[in-house]
Amino acid sequence: MAVLTTVSAAAKAALTIGGISKLTFIPAMLAALAYFHYDVFDPESRPFNQKYLREEYDFIIVGGGSAGSVLANRLSEIDGWNVLLLEAGGHETDISDVPLLSLYLHKSKLDWKYRTEPQDSACQAMVDKRCSWTKGKVLGGSSVLNTMLYIRGNKRDFDHWESLGNPGWGYKDVLPYFKKSQDQRNPYLAKDKKNHATGGYLTVQDAPYNTPIGAAFLQSGEEMGYDILDVNGDQQTGFGWYQFTMRRGTRCSAAKAFLRPVRLRQNLHISLFSHVTKVLIDRSNKRAYGVEFIRDTTKQVIYAKREVILAAGAIASPQLLMLSGVGPAKHLEEVGIEVVYDSPGVGRNLQDHIAVGGIVFQIDYPISLVMNRLVNINSALRYAVTEDGPLTSSIGLEVVAFINTKYANSTDDWPDIEFMMTSASIPSDGGTQVKRAHSITDEFYDQVFGHLTNKDVFGVFPMMLRPKSRGFIKLRSKNPLDYPIMIHNYLTHPDDVGVLREGVKAAVATAETKAMKRLGARYNSNPVPNCKHLPLYTDEYWDCYIRQYTMTIYHLSCTAKMGPTSDPMAVVDPQLRVYGIKGLRVIDASIMPTISNGNINAPVIMIAEKGSDMIKETWLPKNPKRKRRSLKCSNFERILKIGRLSRQCDIES
Repeated sequence: MAVLTTVSAAAKAALTIGGISKLTFIPAMLAALAYFHYDVFDPESRPFNQKYLREEYDFIIVGGGSAGSVLANRLSEIDGWNVLLLEAGGHETDISDVPLLSLYLHKSKLDWKYRTEPQDSACQAMVDKRCSWTKGKVLGGSSVLNTMLYIRGNKRDFDHWESLGNPGWGYKDVLPYFKKSQDQRNPYLAKDKKNHATGGYLTVQDAPYNTPIGAAFLQSGEEMGYDILDVNGDQQTGFGWYQFTMRRGTRCSAAKAFLRPVRLRQNLHISLFSHVTKVLIDRSNKRAYGVEFIRDTTKQVIYAKREVILAAGAIASPQLLMLSGVGPAKHLEEVGIEVVYDSPGVGRNLQDHIAVGGIVFQIDYPISLVMNRLVNINSALRYAVTEDGPLTSSIGLEVVAFINTKYANSTDDWPDIEFMMTSASIPSDGGTQVKRAHSITDEFYDQVFGHLTNKDVFGVFPMMLRPKSRGFIKLRSKNPLDYPIMIHNYLTHPDDVGVLREGVKAAVATAETKAMKRLGARYNSNPVPNCKHLPLYTDEYWDCYIRQYTMTIYHLSCTAKMGPTSDPMAVVDPQLRVYGIKGLRVIDASIMPTISNGNINAPVIMIAEKGSDMIKETWLPKNPKRKRRSLKCSNFERILKIGRLSRQCDIES
């Protein structure tokens, strides 16, 4: 009876948060999970939501996403340091654990539901011509809503950062921090100790479930002259299986990886549903000394003895800086905020990866991911009991390809297009949630994809890796609860249009390989609204098309960029300290000078790992013989550690 009560409560809560109560298989899945696991004490259950907070902490971390989770873990390693992590959302759910359902979390209560301002340059097929920017409002942040793709980027990205005046950020410097987090579960990749590591908090593994389409993708890459490789290895250009931040068939979010194993540390407090509204800065000595936040409709103030660290992401971190008086002076005065420090780069330099959606190919065989065929009670039971099956597929993402268009120098191994290759696409779920997540209008969907609803298809999403267009964020008002004004400026630089156009042509060409023709692959050539007057397959048609179905990959970054003092637009120095304000750092995707070559979750975790060490170097004694806390676990903590984490109870710092 107790089990049934627990199942009922869990199902109701999860479905309400996810907003996906129409999926009838989910109650069966939750029931199976509870039945098979209810009597197993979880050694890494959710962290505690601290009810009573101290008046002062050594470090206050704002934002419990990918960066904030790492920072909270690493800073609380030190005995005597009290750490507070403030997160505006709540806990992740059983539903958010299921890889296939990630798009069902978009526009749910776990999402900030940001929307950009309408612009003619892109997103013309979206409702109100506004792009939707999904960002996680949950402990674990966007790592709870993303597709779990583990891509480090290109070594030239980081060498470029260093060349811009950021010493210590070259590839040789950051690679150890990528490896520090990693627990690579593919034994063949783990043998490559130069590029991979085991024993870290973050589990990285191959997909438990693939369709025959994935193997065909790889064969098509070989036909096109590309190598099959590890895209997180020595070479990036080529085709390979995606690597995922998954554990035993479920999502390994940053909160699950970095916070659950250390939830018993007495010097780490986590406060959920805590919306930070301002960093408190002493105007006389320009020092951050605390934060204001709203919790349970009550405004509270907590003081920071050493530092305040903004890890709220590329939208909220610059927003908080501006609300606190740090930003472009003229803009702050316009909205009635007293200027503490004029920092013109705050909110500027916004970069994102965009792809062209809707490059869909129909096939002749029932081997793709069609939701109403594969996602049912049997799949739910298989997922709950054996931890595999179609529910462990990350919305059909199987193969990644990094390719060169004619605008890239192929000898540099610095490709300019990423193919996200999927065994499903927008019509695979019956025209429901994918369309909603992407904000596609009903008219556009019906005209372009209506005839493919619930049919066997695959998709190739060409993603531009190094955009030259720059957007920006500014305050709508001085009210901290008002969302900022978000200007994407996608495709406003003409070079971006050319690169993306060539990416689309290459994507369509993949269907012409023998490997894909064996599946009967044929491009869905229904012309899109607003482009019907242009001849199909011409450059003019593609230029029109990419401005219609412009799909953000949610890699917002670079809005508080790192740079030397000689760069007037730099917001933080190479130690990630905010210029002009003592005791304040930004450690998240905001600090990237330029966006990295691939999906950015892994680089954000790396930034937080490196940032944590920078903070330790600042505040710990410089005596080389000193002993830091050896991470000795309590007996209770040690008993609960599974083999994967046993090393972390004895790590020497």
